[in-house]
Amino acid sequence: MGDPTSRRNQTRNRLRAQIRKKRESLADQFDFKIYIAFVFKDKKKKSALFEVAEVVPVMTNNYEENILKGVRDSSYSLESSIELLQKDVVQLHAPRYQSMRRDVIGCTQEMDFILWPRNDIDKIVCLLFSRWKGSDDEPFRPVQAKFEFHHGDYEKQFLHAAGRKDKAGMVMNNPAQSVFLFMDRQHLQTPKTKATVFKLCSLCLYLPQDQLTCWGVGDIEDHLRPYMPD
Repeated sequence: MGDPTSRRNQTRNRLRAQIRKKRESLADQFDFKIYIAFVFKDKKKKSALFEVAEVVPVMTNNYEENILKGVRDSSYSLESSIELLQKDVVQLHAPRYQSMRRDVIGCTQEMDFILWPRNDIDKIVCLLFSRWKGSDDEPFRPVQAKFEFHHGDYEKQFLHAAGRKDKAGMVMNNPAQSVFLFMDRQHLQTPKTKATVFKLCSLCLYLPQDQLTCWGVGDIEDHLRPYMPD
């Protein structure tokens, strides 16, 4: 039978194992790579391409309380939050990146990219690749999902946010609710004027869990080629 202390320890360890199992999701079985391309309107200008330094996968349903708190704080609508929870969406968080330019490659930094005010960017494109965890000898494969955020869609949100004085930053999403941008509001003072600038400080992709194994053809190099800098 064992002594009471041993039984308590066994029970506690069993409960901890059950909790860990419940928290584990299908997304935890994959390694991910994300690349972010800022595509310019001038087609002669090469895209600004970045590789995300670390992708942090989180199941949306594990954060139900935080999502509903965001609804109460009016960060996003109840309808969109309920839809995300019902979809059992995987959040792929990307707080740090490194440029793919040859002269600065390997330099990892916190995201710090000015998105507004500027009018030269056509869209933001994110490319997602994955492989089963532990398959280090296997190549990353492209996930068949579209992650794009066009200038016209985020420009409206910036114009709305620029007139608000109550928040330092903001979260914005594309119409498909597949790309979420976490923005930091900064005020730049010049001798004559004071300008409001929004910088991208983090990014998150939303992917329904059932699309985690929807892989396409080709490798990373094939899919990055249209966005690679000189």
